[in-house]
Amino acid sequence: MLDQHTIDVIKSTVPVLEVHGVTITKTFYHNLFRDNPTLLNIFNHTNQSKGRQQTALANTVYAAAQHIDNLEPIVPVVVQIAHKHVSLGVLPEHYPIVGQYLLGAIKEVLGDAATDEIIDAWAKAYGVIADIFISVEEDLYKAAENNGGWRAFKQFKIARKEQESADVISFYLTPTDGSKVPAYKPGQYVTIRVTVPGEEYMLNRQYTLSQPSNSQEFRISVKRESENLINGKVSNFLHDTEVGTVIDVSAPAGVFTYEPTNAAVLFISGGIGVTPLNAMFQTIENKENITFIQCARNEKVLAFHEAIQNKMNTLNGPTGLRKLFSAFKKDSNSHHQVLYSDNNEYINASILRPTLTSDTHVYMCGPTPFMEAAINALHECNIPDSQIHYEFFGPAMQLNTK
Repeated sequence: MLDQHTIDVIKSTVPVLEVHGVTITKTFYHNLFRDNPTLLNIFNHTNQSKGRQQTALANTVYAAAQHIDNLEPIVPVVVQIAHKHVSLGVLPEHYPIVGQYLLGAIKEVLGDAATDEIIDAWAKAYGVIADIFISVEEDLYKAAENNGGWRAFKQFKIARKEQESADVISFYLTPTDGSKVPAYKPGQYVTIRVTVPGEEYMLNRQYTLSQPSNSQEFRISVKRESENLINGKVSNFLHDTEVGTVIDVSAPAGVFTYEPTNAAVLFISGGIGVTPLNAMFQTIENKENITFIQCARNEKVLAFHEAIQNKMNTLNGPTGLRKLFSAFKKDSNSHHQVLYSDNNEYINASILRPTLTSDTHVYMCGPTPFMEAAINALHECNIPDSQIHYEFFGPAMQLNTK
């Protein structure tokens, strides 16, 4: 572990990291990819172009500096990042390269303020943090292999495609070697890696496994993005590709999973954020007091509406249809409600309050502004953060919540 002098030096850099953290990480990634362009086969180009990865890394470095004398508070973040690293095929040999360029970026941005003492302290701290990540990721790799999974990527073929809405298609994926697929928890994801014509490097994206686990296939459900957006390259490639196309797929990963509870449960989805929540919802058996609020732009782009309704009917029993269409009345235990933004219908406290009890656990997924609004509304209804569960598509960002 680190000696007290090193800890004190690291903590002295916290105010500087708060101001210059993003500049440091932008410099880091620029120099890293300039000198090691093959790493672009691993990193998500969309998150780079939008500055998400740089901001997420800056937040992580800042948190590490704050808690360098006791890293326990950031363990959940470490585990979450480790899952993403394993899904992308990050290996121990990548860490010395990252360390070299991160320390170089600190020196480049801070100039003379980055004394030899500070650089030496951060080199020691990085070594400790890197060893933690390598250890956690090795455990995850071994757990995947013991569960019938694999390291890095395996070839799958697109066995069939199903249209879920005007802009969402589900892709059913089976291993090209005819093997079974490993079990996974509802809410987990896989990384899809493809070679897109005209692109110099392979592109990868993480997609939620959108149906409950079975041994025969994976299913991902992908929204077509605008042709003009960089984040549309993989989704549009998949939408346009033929059944039988071979793609690379990682083993399942992710920590945003449903935990069975006796308490009431509320699912809140925004757009394509319905995919992990539907997978969670479909696994629930013999439970009452479940509400699913599904938000979409309009009816044309509403995905999995029928599947959610059918499951809700099953949970509500023989009188399911009557209960389903008497949404939010006292004689109903479980409800499904749809809000359309084209009709100016948005999540707010007045909509949420009738669905909540003091112990309700909430699972949500959607665009960042959507989740910020939903969390603020939940806080207004006195739901504590300990009962609110969510994850970002892409690197974790800070939410602007009250």
